[in-house]
Amino acid sequence: MARPTDEFMVAWESLAGDSTQDGWRSIPVAPAGSYQLMAARRFPGNEESLLAHFPTVKIPVAEKLPEGHGFTIERVDPHCDGTTWLALTRKESGSIELFVAMIGDVVGVMDTEAASGEERLLTIFLGRVRAWQEFMRKGIQGLEPEAEIGLIGELSFLASMLDAGIPASLAVESWMGPLDGIQDFEVGTGAVEVKATLSATGFPAKIGSLEQLDDSIRQPLFLAGVRLSQTGSGRNLPEFAEYVRVLLNGDAEAQRLFADRLLVAGFFDAHVDRYLRRFAVVGTRVVEVGEGFPRLTHGTVPNGIRKAKYEIDFDRALGENLGPECAFKKLGVL
Repeated sequence: MARPTDEFMVAWESLAGDSTQDGWRSIPVAPAGSYQLMAARRFPGNEESLLAHFPTVKIPVAEKLPEGHGFTIERVDPHCDGTTWLALTRKESGSIELFVAMIGDVVGVMDTEAASGEERLLTIFLGRVRAWQEFMRKGIQGLEPEAEIGLIGELSFLASMLDAGIPASLAVESWMGPLDGIQDFEVGTGAVEVKATLSATGFPAKIGSLEQLDDSIRQPLFLAGVRLSQTGSGRNLPEFAEYVRVLLNGDAEAQRLFADRLLVAGFFDAHVDRYLRRFAVVGTRVVEVGEGFPRLTHGTVPNGIRKAKYEIDFDRALGENLGPECAFKKLGVL
């Protein structure tokens, strides 16, 4: 749950000024654990910032820190004490509303892990900031309808993994769709690509590359088609996400990773009122991709073709519907 941001807003307002000297002004705020948090402004730019102090942890000099379109994060030494301080600072061009939302979210995630050690809290801090980096890189202010349907399809398939008894950490770690993986789920040496549709006749499935249905890269490879219907009594996108959260209950690390992947996918809890449509899962067809399956790969297109996007009708693709559980057994996770 996000931390209320009133304390940060009041602190930044009280720290505002016109100093031309390089340096920091800061006010302590309640920490989430064994580290220190300070609302701060950096001068002479007067930018809002969050200072996080991890006194017993060292960050390797070679480690690249995340940077988003609306913020920077850097190593600083505001008190000249030689310990690890990180400054998460709004860029002049960055939205103050989005930056405040990010601060509340990042600190809230750390609040849930308050009992963890500093090293763990630092990992959580950087991981969540990297998720925001991807969220801002995509410039998402809410998912478009097609992306909304696609994400529901992936969440539905992730729920089927958990319902089948696959360990929560393994299931969430395998979800690569938000990270722009070639396939949506990478499990062992195999993979599953998930497509979703609202179409009542036919199943149009957009294939994004020559690699996506190439089983020479990962084996076995499955295509899962999730058919949805729009209905007044089904779930909306936030409720599909909440259903998965409930299934992850009891595994804090899987819950944290799931929250990161959702954000990277473009879903932010503050946007829940934008997703009003409700859907029911009509059925899921899972087919193993192999010889005879309609697809384009590097091995089947003429020489000289390097990239391609195309569309198939999954309903017309031959292949037995194995169902999710049979696919999981072939993938070696059941």
